[in-house]
Amino acid sequence: MIAINVAKRSVMIAGHRTSVSLEEPFWEALREIAQGRNLSVQALIGEIDAGREGQNLSSAIRVFVLAAYRGPQS
Repeated sequence: MIAINVAKRSVMIAGHRTSVSLEEPFWEALREIAQGRNLSVQALIGEIDAGREGQNLSSAIRVFVLAAYRGPQS
């Protein structure tokens, strides 16, 4: 089994500071996606937060990253 570290980071979303815990590969992927969209990671997390409809933020980020890497699904 591969050990993957979980990193907790503080971000500002809609004027509120919150912490997000994600495995390091998800943080890396989020940085890549944000860079590709000319956004900061914080701005991208803000967009994910705005569309999550009550889902846990860390889970919403993981699903977003997975969808981004899978590409358009038919």
